[in-house]
Amino acid sequence: MPSMAADAQADRPSCGSKDSRFFLSHDIGLPIAFRVDRLIPDHTLLIESSLELFVECALYIDGIQFGLTVDTRLESSGPIYCWNELMTLSIKYRDLTPLSQLAFTVWNVSAGEDRMIVGGATVSLFNSKKQLKTGRHRLRIWPKKMADGSLPTSTPGKVSKTKRDEMERLERVANKYKKGQIQHIDWLARLTFRAVDKMEEESERIANSYPSLIVELCSFEHKVIFQESGANFRLAAPLSLVHPSKHKLIFVSDPNVGQINPSEHKQLMLARSLARGMIDRNMKPSSNERKLIQTILKYPPTHSLSLDEKQLLWKFRFSLMSEKKALAKFLLSVEWSDTQEAKQAVALIRRWETIDVADALGLLSAVFQNEEVRAYAVSILERANDEEIQCYLPQLAQALRFERSDKSHLALFLVRRSLSNFGIASFLRWYLIVELHDPTHARRYYRTYDQLEESIMTLVAGKDGGEDGFQLWLSMSRQSDLTAQLRSITKDLMSVKRAQSKAEKLEQLLSGVFSELTNFSEVIQMFSLMDRLLKSENLDLHLTPYRVLATDLNEGLVEFIPSSSLAKILQKHGSIISYLQIYHPDKEGPFGITALCLESFVKSCAGYCVITYILGIGDRHLDNLLLRDDGRLFHVDFSFMLGEEPHRFAPSQPPMKLCKEMVEAMGGVESQYYARFKSYCCEAYNILRKSSNLILNLFHLMSGSNIPSITEKGIFKLQENFRLDLEDEEAVHFFQELINESISALFPQVVETIHRWVQSRR
Repeated sequence: MPSMAADAQADRPSCGSKDSRFFLSHDIGLPIAFRVDRLIPDHTLLIESSLELFVECALYIDGIQFGLTVDTRLESSGPIYCWNELMTLSIKYRDLTPLSQLAFTVWNVSAGEDRMIVGGATVSLFNSKKQLKTGRHRLRIWPKKMADGSLPTSTPGKVSKTKRDEMERLERVANKYKKGQIQHIDWLARLTFRAVDKMEEESERIANSYPSLIVELCSFEHKVIFQESGANFRLAAPLSLVHPSKHKLIFVSDPNVGQINPSEHKQLMLARSLARGMIDRNMKPSSNERKLIQTILKYPPTHSLSLDEKQLLWKFRFSLMSEKKALAKFLLSVEWSDTQEAKQAVALIRRWETIDVADALGLLSAVFQNEEVRAYAVSILERANDEEIQCYLPQLAQALRFERSDKSHLALFLVRRSLSNFGIASFLRWYLIVELHDPTHARRYYRTYDQLEESIMTLVAGKDGGEDGFQLWLSMSRQSDLTAQLRSITKDLMSVKRAQSKAEKLEQLLSGVFSELTNFSEVIQMFSLMDRLLKSENLDLHLTPYRVLATDLNEGLVEFIPSSSLAKILQKHGSIISYLQIYHPDKEGPFGITALCLESFVKSCAGYCVITYILGIGDRHLDNLLLRDDGRLFHVDFSFMLGEEPHRFAPSQPPMKLCKEMVEAMGGVESQYYARFKSYCCEAYNILRKSSNLILNLFHLMSGSNIPSITEKGIFKLQENFRLDLEDEEAVHFFQELINESISALFPQVVETIHRWVQSRR
């Protein structure tokens, strides 16, 4: 079987020293390939004649079948049934997990339409050391059993590990003896080769007692080690040692590589201590130092600074005070355990150029524990208007868990703002209620909830704000009653079977209750924030950021937007254009619809393509892409984000959901409307890249929440999607390539087919 070394190297150079080079699995963008060689029958198959056999191959990832099966051709040349056929899957090596398996089932179709199982075998693609298996393998076929891809498999293709290990050990000894690497001792050699012969006979006897399938897995120039995409990988420096008894060069890794050297750190702190004072005030960075500082200031907020970078920022802290973007990075360089240094840093904060709200949000993350720093961040938030505060309210509520006191500056600020704004008060209350289910931080949120409630009651009792306080309290009481009624309605509906009956029952139950929903103001999520950022740059992409409110850990409210899924539209009308022609016909307009309707469709497609790519929204199919009558497309169901998918194999999906029906509605890839779509995409991508710090800071504040997707790995994926290493022009070319890749992808068609099949089975 041909080696894939050249192609793998084209993806990424190998890691390790010259004698221990290897590839990382997530760097190999090649499709999985293997060769089905031949079937060696046992005695039950040898007596049969004129059998027509084929092999069905399936991939299982974490015990779940992924993708479609592939089959060999029919073969009837027995008794050794030889296919020698190269099979290629659509899935790539980088999408595999350590628990990936290939399942081979041999089928007999000699009897006509009714095919019969000859047997099956399963082989793991990675060994216990998470190394990709390569080369030739003889797999045991389990008679009359279909290959099982579950964990653990009931059709393992390998013989007993103990016997296999012993056989391999004896073979290695024999090979070394033949090469002269072991001293020749006749009586010991005879014993060794006798044992090898005996093991070979036993192995052959066992192998011939059942049918075997010979397969050959793809080989690479170096071994392939499993590494998950997006994970940090640091090579430990190999140390060469000579084993005293075996006279053999072995390699071990030094676990302290990359760690802080205590003596160097102490010397660095001493140098910083001596450098404090008036001498630093007049120091200016050189040209090279200025370039290094500018590079550091461009780092995303989640980037960790090295000791040298921290020393550089501390050294020139006085000259950086006029740059507001430098404050957060300077605070990262401070040795907060040093009382004198911390005191000097706090004194500098108030003299620094005033920072933006986006940077202030970053100072409320778990990284910054100093109360003075956090108090300064809150003072910046005081300058933001209510609309902006409400936009960041979910993250600000999460930031309460990082405070050192129940009556922190942040808690007092949120309560004060709530008293002057019904919307902020309502949503803050619900955010606090949801967090009461987290036992780790429940006490903190109970205390903040009590502060909010006491402040509202004090407002009710006051002379000036009595009426406002009463209305606020009444509104919040009604909201609790409403959610209780809706919870009861949901339980009642569960007992109704027919869809029409459910609709009638719902209409009956909601009479007199539904109107209370109007008391809820907007909850603005990331889509709303990005919509606001785009509009601030005069780019309105006709997005539909619908409102959502969590009222408990497992329940909430979602705003209803009249619309239809693309799946239903295509099923009923055949095309998107045919659907839009019903609501916005125009014989003189493009494709028989009004120009405004088409423009809304093109813009909204562009907006959601960019935003869902940046946020890494997964599980995209035509049932969660909705279209409004006015042409605005929007996405729903964001259960999987920041690169997460329903299954581990989903990284094979294209960067964004852009199906051929959407492109056809724009007139095809050669039309002016498709060109306009790409232009909107690239413009929106660069606008949002400018606000990457704000978005990353908001997600960083949510990293301690109960949302499974928001992890360190997920935030790193978000940071990667911004491609902050590119200039604007380079980013335009990059995003155009993503669009091209998404259009030409075959995988979404497979997903849609599977999704429709699943829906039809329900």
